[in-house]
Amino acid sequence: MASVWALLVLAGCQVWPLQIESTAVYAVSPASSTGSYAASSNALSAPLQPEIATGFTPKTEVLSQRFAVTAAHPLATRAGVEMLQAGGSAVDAAVAVQMVLGLVEPQSSGLGGGAFLVHAAGSNVQVFDGRETAPSTVTEEALLDDAGQPLAFHKAVVGGRAVGTPGVLHMLAQAHQQHGVLPWSRLFEPAIRLAREGFAISPRLHAQLKADAYLRLDPVARAYFYRAQAPMQTSTQGSVPAPVAPHPVGYVLRNPELADVLQRIATEGVSAFYSGEVAQAIVHKVQQHPSNPGRLQLSDLANYQAKVREPLCFDVSANQVGRGAGQTQTSALVQGNGNGSPGAPSWYRICGAPPPSSGTLAMAQILGMLPHTAVAGQAWPASGPDAAWLYTYNEASRLAFADRAQYVADPDFVNAPGGNWQSLLQPDYLKSRAQLIQTRAAAQVAPGEPVPRAAHNLSAMAEQPEMGTSHLSIVDAQGRAVAMTTTLEDAFGARQMVKGFLLNNELTDFSFVPRDAQGRVVANRVQAGKRPRSSMSPTLVFDKATGQLLMSVGSPGGAMIIHFTAQTLLGVLQQGWSLQAAVDGPHFGSVGGPLVLEQGRFPASTADALRARGTEVRTQALTSGVHAVMRQQRDGRTVWVSVADPRREGVALGE
Repeated sequence: MASVWALLVLAGCQVWPLQIESTAVYAVSPASSTGSYAASSNALSAPLQPEIATGFTPKTEVLSQRFAVTAAHPLATRAGVEMLQAGGSAVDAAVAVQMVLGLVEPQSSGLGGGAFLVHAAGSNVQVFDGRETAPSTVTEEALLDDAGQPLAFHKAVVGGRAVGTPGVLHMLAQAHQQHGVLPWSRLFEPAIRLAREGFAISPRLHAQLKADAYLRLDPVARAYFYRAQAPMQTSTQGSVPAPVAPHPVGYVLRNPELADVLQRIATEGVSAFYSGEVAQAIVHKVQQHPSNPGRLQLSDLANYQAKVREPLCFDVSANQVGRGAGQTQTSALVQGNGNGSPGAPSWYRICGAPPPSSGTLAMAQILGMLPHTAVAGQAWPASGPDAAWLYTYNEASRLAFADRAQYVADPDFVNAPGGNWQSLLQPDYLKSRAQLIQTRAAAQVAPGEPVPRAAHNLSAMAEQPEMGTSHLSIVDAQGRAVAMTTTLEDAFGARQMVKGFLLNNELTDFSFVPRDAQGRVVANRVQAGKRPRSSMSPTLVFDKATGQLLMSVGSPGGAMIIHFTAQTLLGVLQQGWSLQAAVDGPHFGSVGGPLVLEQGRFPASTADALRARGTEVRTQALTSGVHAVMRQQRDGRTVWVSVADPRREGVALGE
């Protein structure tokens, strides 16, 4: 058994508890409120959390001078480091990390999914959009049942119906063509090696497999991830699959079929995925699902194109809030100013993905409203914000999410208000929205109109679940940076395994209901070839005055990604917390329903005070997976500080 766990000990670091005899700290009930996958009556009753909670393991920051990598699994982080040690670029490392993540963290991302990647090289910032697209023959009724009602969430998810054209591989190839240094084939070596030699099932993957009720229904996935507990039985209705249990923690999984696919992509390029045998296998799996087939065509794969977009950027003052009890002497606020002298930036420029991602836009609105509220300038205590601050943040986020529901969709299909997404970020508009925040919670929140009649022909989209993802942050030896968030949508995607990888269920990020009773269309409705709206928020932060890169950050977590990322930025840039403290800090947020407070992190009096102001509150575990890298001055030298979220299994490494 020691040889199995040797795979998990990197650079002399213990990367998670090596207690394979007992996984009580990771124990999860399949019916737990934070990870239930019971069939829901409609799309809105699916779980808030994309993946189950698996504990909180304290972690410490990693300091390095040349480069840094932080990702959701130690083997993936190690693959990125291997590329950087070989002289590779941040994009080279990102490709290697993603290929390993698809193997060792298959519930969250992989070849069958999509991603957004934000890249900086000096002053050049680009967004690579690898979001999945709806099949060319799909209709706007794709997520309705025969009676015209929205399908139950997992009735839409499981099978072929919700599978979109995967985009992550095409996106990475496009980014590598522009910013890669190492040969394309070199980037696949760690994943191919691990797929052939095997990797140990981690406690988190085991818990996810145990909790999920749908993955085991796919014969291919069942044969790979599970072991039979009893022989297959026969009834009058035919053969009944035997009860199964996931392979135990520490069991070595080998995936030679995925290794073969990766080898072909490494040798032949992305055409080995988007055409030929692999593409045919994907389409057959989608179209031939016995109860829930989809419409993906070979032509959809052959015609897929990733996009390069201009980043959506906004500015935040470092002085918008006071310095709280959580301030540290090593925070970003004692950052060098770019010319070697000490001093904090007075303004930060924050850049991320524009629509079809809603993440950066929503964060910008929330952070832009707060300075116009009663809590502007308020410092947090070391334990986190108080009830008054939480109330105001939540009301601001409700306003931002109302605009998101009304306006945000694929810009190739829907125009921004006034023709520019910056219309939603104008100072006067955000001030007017902030002035709507009263002393008691609004019963309902309506979208604003940044330009006259902006919303007259659109219907707001009801909030729906958004599910599983992974995030990685990388800075290379030349200072180039990547923030990349990658996804299958739900945990294990559509629960359809083909050629060693899982397919996405990204179409459920569209509105299930395409138009309202008055016939007004929902901006984010299903349309052929369209990219669904996303909450992914890969983010790069710069000193506005000098343009110097300061931070790469992001998180998984469905629509809660917006809050997890915004709270990390607030903690570091405005409250003066260390990066690890900001990531570790208590989480909170709403995605259209109750304000959710992270379980065990807030006193009961906080929830009581919020309820007294009309805010609906609930507590539960919140499974963020923030990974971040930040530039700092330590003892007169510039270093990279990299961290991983204690709520998941990721690690940070650097040199």
